[in-house]
Amino acid sequence: MPTLDKTDLPEPLAGVKLPRGVFVERDEENDGLMIVNLGPQHPSTHGVLRLVVELNGETIVSATPHIGYLHTGIEKTMENLTYYKALVCTDREDYLSNLINNTAYSLAVEKLLDVDIPPRATRLRLILNELERIASHLLWLGTHALDIGAMTLFFYTWRERDQILDLKEMLSGVRMMTSWICPGGLRGDTPTGWIERAQKFIDGFPRKIDEYDRLLTKNPIWIERLTGIGAISPQDAIAFGMSGPSLRGSGVAWDVRKANPYIGYEQFEFDIPVGTKGDVYDRYLVRMEELRQSVRILEQALKDVPIGPVRTSDRKVTPPPRAELDTSMESLIHHFKLYTEGYHPPIGEAYAACESGRGEKGYYIYSDGSNTPYRVKINGPSLKNLQALPQLAKGRMIADVVAIIGSIDIVLGDIDR
Repeated sequence: MPTLDKTDLPEPLAGVKLPRGVFVERDEENDGLMIVNLGPQHPSTHGVLRLVVELNGETIVSATPHIGYLHTGIEKTMENLTYYKALVCTDREDYLSNLINNTAYSLAVEKLLDVDIPPRATRLRLILNELERIASHLLWLGTHALDIGAMTLFFYTWRERDQILDLKEMLSGVRMMTSWICPGGLRGDTPTGWIERAQKFIDGFPRKIDEYDRLLTKNPIWIERLTGIGAISPQDAIAFGMSGPSLRGSGVAWDVRKANPYIGYEQFEFDIPVGTKGDVYDRYLVRMEELRQSVRILEQALKDVPIGPVRTSDRKVTPPPRAELDTSMESLIHHFKLYTEGYHPPIGEAYAACESGRGEKGYYIYSDGSNTPYRVKINGPSLKNLQALPQLAKGRMIADVVAIIGSIDIVLGDIDR
């Protein structure tokens, strides 16, 4: 199909300046239809995603996602690293939920090794998971509003997200790729004052959510721009395998934290927000309420953090205390072998899943008894949520594509594995 010159563009695109990364072709088999390529560099695609959109005027006839531009082979990379070293790959897959990815991977490895972690490590894992969920939702909210034209909120959400990154840096020295949650517990305990600083953030955050609400939720332009756009029924959402807020926006009350509790979620009270229409506005409302529910969980979790170690005492995964290395040759050899050769889980398989900011994030690991996993398979929510995009966009206007993509909150690192 020939590429159109700007002077040859049919109405209504004649004379329109095309954004960078947008290309238009004429569909010669279906007279009057156009094929528009959005991406892979176009900013509305939230990453290196290409959408091939067939248009009748400004109405979408079909929208086909093309992925693979960010493919890293991260699962195969993990299969060539020891179990402990493979942990760093989980940070870089869905890079907006790295601590939640750490948790899912660590739970799967702990199932293979049959080790338990101490109560303090379990509680701190939960606190870190919920802080990560808030940070992820804040980034989604700011960029989603920015895509649609509400610039102010982007600066507000970045302000609060930066406080969570400060907490991660205070804990680990790293703002994003922390690898702090590891098989056997945590890499280390919280520094002095960290719990109090986290509590201070949670105390003030509800007022910030109210501020976001006042800016957007009842804004007539925001409502008109999102209501009735990209609707999907509960049956279709389940059929596509959607999860997280994208599924709950259609009225399906499925949350891994409730359905299959892990790291102590069964001990805390919180609700699962759901939508009624399954459109972009409902998915927005669900995530806004999830911010409040995460605050509710953290208010309970920070009250009585258990005292004690943050690593299991099982020597299969935990090195000897540092003080023993100067006096015990056995401890020195154990330390050396643990960090060079790694551990050898028994032959078997394990799957563990967590509720990430985008939905169910699971890790399947098959062990052949060696010090590296024979197979690692990541069950990521972004790919399954993206599968529904052709149905969400069909029959809508081309301008609605930006709002629809933002509402399913995809991360391309979670798709191109």
